[in-house]
Amino acid sequence: MIHDAQMDYYGTRLATCSSDRTVRVFEVREGEQTLVASLCEHEGPVWQVAWAHPMYGRLLASCGYDRKLIIWQEDNTSWRSIYTYTEHTSSMNSVCWAPHDLGLMVACASSDGSVSVLSYTAGHTWEAVKITNAHNVGCNAVSWAPAVTSGGLQQQRLVTGGCDSYVKIWRNEGGEWVEEAKLEGHSDWVRDVAWAPSSGLGTSVIASCSQDCRVLIWTGDNGQFRSKELPTFADVIWHVSWSVTGNILAVSGGDNKVSLWKENTEGQWVCLSDSSKAAEAAASTAPSSEPQQQLRAQAVH
Repeated sequence: MIHDAQMDYYGTRLATCSSDRTVRVFEVREGEQTLVASLCEHEGPVWQVAWAHPMYGRLLASCGYDRKLIIWQEDNTSWRSIYTYTEHTSSMNSVCWAPHDLGLMVACASSDGSVSVLSYTAGHTWEAVKITNAHNVGCNAVSWAPAVTSGGLQQQRLVTGGCDSYVKIWRNEGGEWVEEAKLEGHSDWVRDVAWAPSSGLGTSVIASCSQDCRVLIWTGDNGQFRSKELPTFADVIWHVSWSVTGNILAVSGGDNKVSLWKENTEGQWVCLSDSSKAAEAAASTAPSSEPQQQLRAQAVH
């Protein structure tokens, strides 16, 4: 089973990870995918992959059930692991690179309830700072806030989602991560969180999804957030992801459907597209002599 698939910054490389312990990298050209590398250093299912910004070279991070975060690098046409982080006691569920303005930094969330933030130093080493007990029972997702300058300094902020049903916002103060806000709205495990790219309006927008079959959109700042709920879904929601401009949200869940949502001028979130409807439309217009094709979105672990 494939658990995650991510395009790189330029849209020419696709990385996938799966239950067979393998990370695969494909070259994407003119609608065709060509396998260029199979990375096999994980010892269990691999849950998530993430590309770093290209200004730091071609770097890919992966995390999995084996409690490992592995950072991979491509040199010319060859891929190799350059760093492995193993300081968690349970499954690593989520990995996310920081905005490139903040430097080469990556965060990972673990089922042991903690979050680690790794930074690449001038001495060419990786240093880790851990947010211990970020979530009771376990932490399922982590996402970075857009880089914002305040008082001449770049703010470092994170949002996490956990098995305690909370969405939490964290801020780096003098090298220590402190809890800025605890958002209560879900009634079951929070499966994913995604901080929207900056809209330029000075307001933060965060999407969260949960085992409770709900998607919440949080807006606000300075620890004060309010939420809006997307129309009810029929199954658990696994993933939420923003468009580059931050105004369209993609939602995928256990019903094997992907839907796209946008806020209208009245402040209501409306569905722009649904993969199941697209499949039905394609099937209805296909010639009867041709086999009907069904569009399916792969849900993650």
